[in-house]
Amino acid sequence: MDHASTPLETVRAGIAKAASIAGRKAEDITLIAISKTHDAEVILPLIEQGQRVFGENRVQEAQGKWPALKDSFHDIELHLVGQLQSNKADDAVALFDCIHSVDRPSLVTALARAMEKAERKLPCFIQVNIGEEEQKGGCAIADLPGLLEQARAAGLPVVGLMCVPPADIEPAPFFAFLAKLAADNGLEKLSMGMSGDYETAIKLGATHVRVGSALFGAR
Repeated sequence: MDHASTPLETVRAGIAKAASIAGRKAEDITLIAISKTHDAEVILPLIEQGQRVFGENRVQEAQGKWPALKDSFHDIELHLVGQLQSNKADDAVALFDCIHSVDRPSLVTALARAMEKAERKLPCFIQVNIGEEEQKGGCAIADLPGLLEQARAAGLPVVGLMCVPPADIEPAPFFAFLAKLAADNGLEKLSMGMSGDYETAIKLGATHVRVGSALFGAR
C-alpha cells in the first residue's frame, strides 16, 4: 500500500524532475523552506523529515522561535529572505547563516560592520528588483555593478543574486535575465523561484528555491 506523499516529498520530487530536465543534479539545488508566520510546532515535523534549510522574512519573528530550534538541531541553516533594516544588521548576523536581501549601500555598510564585529562572515545575495516594481525591495538593475563593487570592497561575501519577479506574469524571462546578470558579474548562485514556479526557476539555473505554501499549506 502506498503512503500518501508528504508535501516535502512532493516538492523534493518536483525539484529532482526539474533538475533532470535541465541536465542538472538535484543535490546542487538548495530547498529553503519558508517558515515565516509558522510556529515551532508546525516547523518541527519538517525538521524531523530531514529538512535543514529554512527561510524567514523578519529578524524579530525569527528571534522568537529559532534559537531554541537551533539549539536542538545544530545543523540547521537559517536564511533571511525578507527586507532587512540596517539597524537590525547585528541581530541578523547573530542569528542567520545567509542573507538574501542585500539591496542598498547603507545595508552593505551595516552588514560589513556587523560581520566584522561578530567575526562571522555570512554568504550574501544581492536582491535585484528584476521587474522594476516600485513597491518591491531590491536594487535597481542599473545599480547592480556599483553595489556589487561596494560589497566586495567592504569584504561582504556576495555569492549570488536573488529576485522576486512580478506576480501574475510569466516568470521565466525574469529568471533568465537574473541568470544572465549573475553570469555577467561572475556570480554562481541564484536565489529564485517560489511555490508556484520553482520548477521553472530550476530549469533556468536556480541554485536556491524559496518554497513556503507548497510545504506548509496556504497562509
